[in-house]
Amino acid sequence: MRELVNSFPKQHKYLLASAGAILSILLMLPSESAVASKASAMSEVHYQTVSVGQEYPLPLSLSPAEQNVDESGESRQVKIKSGDSLATIFKREGVPQKTMLDLTRSGGEAKQFTKLVPGQYLNFEFSAAGELESLQYALDPVSTLVASRENDGGFRTEIELKETTSTTRYFEGEISSSFWHAADKAGLNDTLIMNFANMFQWDIDFALDIREGDTFYALVEQIYVDGEFAGYGEIVSAEFVNQGDSFKAVRYTDGSYYTPEGDSMRKAFLRAPVNFKYISSNFTKRRFHPVQKRYKAHRGVDYAANTGTPVMAAGDGKVIRSGYDKYNGHHVFLEHGGGITTKYIHFSKRKVKKGQRVKQGQVIGLVGATGLAAGPHLHYEFLVNGVHKNPRTVSLPKANPIAKSEKAEFLTFANQRINQLEHNKRLLLAMR
Repeated sequence: MRELVNSFPKQHKYLLASAGAILSILLMLPSESAVASKASAMSEVHYQTVSVGQEYPLPLSLSPAEQNVDESGESRQVKIKSGDSLATIFKREGVPQKTMLDLTRSGGEAKQFTKLVPGQYLNFEFSAAGELESLQYALDPVSTLVASRENDGGFRTEIELKETTSTTRYFEGEISSSFWHAADKAGLNDTLIMNFANMFQWDIDFALDIREGDTFYALVEQIYVDGEFAGYGEIVSAEFVNQGDSFKAVRYTDGSYYTPEGDSMRKAFLRAPVNFKYISSNFTKRRFHPVQKRYKAHRGVDYAANTGTPVMAAGDGKVIRSGYDKYNGHHVFLEHGGGITTKYIHFSKRKVKKGQRVKQGQVIGLVGATGLAAGPHLHYEFLVNGVHKNPRTVSLPKANPIAKSEKAEFLTFANQRINQLEHNKRLLLAMR
């Protein structure tokens, strides 16, 4: 083919080349149907002429999530500061005071929102329109105060309780220096240590009776809220071995502690009515008086303590004397049932008046050094039918035992608790 073209004259070659170029251009041009198709496609996407400065509506079919629109409102957690009230918090958060008034006047448990504790939190929930829908305040790990907006625009306030479960944990320890140190080493927290000491305080003087080698054992509630450990609850059963004597206690359903036989752990009188540093003078028939400089009987116990230390009533009773003289200084005498009288001498200040009724543990005065006293201390006397007894060794009357109607049920309950305690003791001993 190439040889044939080359044999043509030069002008014929030019003519053939021009014809080929024209044919190629014609082949590249679209057909009428193709142009119509293209125009149709353009009409489907709404192509139109636009002008500068003119607004044109655009159809949107996006979901709220695609448009970045939050229809769920807002949640906000606010920490309660010292001096805060519900009114100051609402103002700070930009919530109308009318909303606060509507909430606090809604009745039920709403008044508890006025008893806020610094360091705790309020949880606000707002609608997309910015209206308060819910306010939550945790009263404790289990209970939450919740105010929710009703359909009528008001609020309903109630306490919501989380699901709680409990198990028991076993603790034990041996004293080498002090009970507090041994209990802390065993894993008891400060609250449990104090509760343990309070449980046995009528039988054991934790300042003077504790000895090296004394042992203690306890079963304590472990509280779980929604499956999460929330802390320790009450001591359900315990034992303290002091100088070879065993004291056991069981917590019953009424919240009180009893011996396994049903006698109350609480006695009618406290063994010592003041938290003291040491005993400066014991009960004795012959003691050299540091002020009068002569030997005489000391018919009470002197508890050395700082001036101003609170002194408590050893038991329920009536104030039969509250006064001052040059020997006793400021003093208070109490009369109790069963012919028992207690005397509290050398106060710096008296807190009760003659004729007043007092309860065990009530503060009746403050430690001082008034009257014939060489230094700040409480002189405490215990009399039975007018006869002085040693407050540290006198047999203290027991408080009311378990009710007779509940005695059989209690004995079964107490036996289970004590057996559980003993089982844990044996198990830990075997593991060692």
